[in-house]
Amino acid sequence: MTSAGYILAINLFIAGLFAAAFLSLAAYDRDRRSARWLAASFLIGMVYFAVEFSIPLFSDARLPVTTAFAVFLFATVAFNMGLSRKYQTAFHWPIIAVFAAAATALVYASQDLPRNAPLRMLAYQAPYALMQFTAAAIVLSSARRRAADLALAALLVLSALQFLSKPVLAHMLGGWGENPQAYINSPYAMASQAIGSIFAVAVALAILIIVVRDVMAEATEKSQRDALSGLLNRAGFELQAGAALAGADARGAPVSLVLSDLDHFKAVNDTFGHAAGDRAIATFASFLRSHMAPGHVAGRIGGEEFAILLPGANLGTARLFAEGARSAIAARQVVGIPKDWAFTASFGVAERVAGEAIADLLARADLALYEAKNEGRNCVRVAARPFPRRVDLGRPA
Repeated sequence: MTSAGYILAINLFIAGLFAAAFLSLAAYDRDRRSARWLAASFLIGMVYFAVEFSIPLFSDARLPVTTAFAVFLFATVAFNMGLSRKYQTAFHWPIIAVFAAAATALVYASQDLPRNAPLRMLAYQAPYALMQFTAAAIVLSSARRRAADLALAALLVLSALQFLSKPVLAHMLGGWGENPQAYINSPYAMASQAIGSIFAVAVALAILIIVVRDVMAEATEKSQRDALSGLLNRAGFELQAGAALAGADARGAPVSLVLSDLDHFKAVNDTFGHAAGDRAIATFASFLRSHMAPGHVAGRIGGEEFAILLPGANLGTARLFAEGARSAIAARQVVGIPKDWAFTASFGVAERVAGEAIADLLARADLALYEAKNEGRNCVRVAARPFPRRVDLGRPA
């Protein structure tokens, strides 16, 4: 077997490994279609390498050469489809289909040209380059791109350029064989396959890192999210609230906290069942999600207790927010709870003092909430100044 043949065999094996890797990730990726399309692109790449191996077996190589070109072009189309799913960008199938058909027809027709004619080489390589440029455009058009995504786009641009440089490389190395059957024995074949495999592995590793990054981020988000309410759980709230406090410190902005507790929640569960209680929690959480401004942090930090951090809000603004929430909730109806049963919530509000940790801010808001509960519920009370930590005295339901 020639050196180029060994590289083809290695590329076939590597394509299989990446296909298996993306298929495995498809089980964990929220958008499984992207990982499946990426896996499909490498599976199709394996077919391409197999067709390349078979070309020397044909006396007339026109059909297998065209087939190899079309298969590899389809692999790049599948790869771009996976990227478009991953980055949530449009993929124009009709345009891509017309382009692929025209490029394949051009490659078939160009085989009547002299073997080393630049136009013949460009007809074969330029469509691959265009698909790689398209892949880079897909990544760059996404608003979610980060450092790893920009690195992937850069690799795709370099990969496109190496396809365009192959006619020059072939000329420097004495051509790509006197006929298609001799291609695999040419110095150009070894160089071309080696360079192509380097870029293919680099691009595959980059997108693999990005998919793994996003899968891990999704898992982290799920671990910080309360399933019933859809809000952050206590750990997630404290983590994000801490980051919000740091941001407010950097800007010198005020921060306030609203703590809320559903009134008579135990009685709701005991009287109407836990399903009604769950719906009450979901109803309150839905209200919070719909009324949160960008930068607000909301979480379910206890059974029926909720916290809303308001960066940029002083005490007066936070109290207005709490009063609006109290009035809106009192006017809402929860499925499974009779209309004559008041669905209300109590609120405690505290404005952060300079350097105050989230735990201390929560403790002060909790004191104000405790006061609201003791003074009849369905009301808002304010912690106007810092209080020392207290031992939890419990709170009326």
